[in-house]
Amino acid sequence: MASAVGSGLAAALLLGGGGGGLVIGVLVAVGVHRWSARARSPTDRRAALEEELLIRQLPLSAELLAACLGSAALPSVAVSAVGRSVGAPMGPRLVAIGAELALGAPPELCWARLGEQHPSLAPLARCLVRTSLGGAPAAGPLIGLAQGQRAAAARAAHARVRRAAVLATAPLGLCFLPAFVLIGVVPVVIGLTSRFTQAM
Repeated sequence: MASAVGSGLAAALLLGGGGGGLVIGVLVAVGVHRWSARARSPTDRRAALEEELLIRQLPLSAELLAACLGSAALPSVAVSAVGRSVGAPMGPRLVAIGAELALGAPPELCWARLGEQHPSLAPLARCLVRTSLGGAPAAGPLIGLAQGQRAAAARAAHARVRRAAVLATAPLGLCFLPAFVLIGVVPVVIGLTSRFTQAM
């Protein structure tokens, strides 16, 4: 925040203390503040990228798990097979869980820990915890999860497209608004004021 205020004051002083300099200084301060809020450390950027990749891999992984678990394979074998089929970052996590399951670890603890470590995988973890505790087949809920995740991804993509369209037209509006005011509004105001002065 201090750097944003300092940048704004510097811009205002460089451009002069008038109204134009003050407006530019405020705009510079707001821009620096918003940019610094978005700037993240390399570790944060890597973690965000990894979570985004996990979200992308979740539907396919859920469908593969449903197919393997539905074929009467042991859960440890099924999870390890899916882990070897999908790439990083999902694959190594599933291979590790498969190894834990093969050693006799409780499935609900393994899946719950996965959901705690990676919030993007929490829906998968909840689904597999429920099925392991209830004893119901996991194929149906996993297929439903995959379909829900794909639908959510499609909605998010449509929202990004709509937002991009709005952001693309905003600069055009900023360019044409002053021209509209000068050509359309100012002559009407001048005409009305001249008529009022002649009438008085």
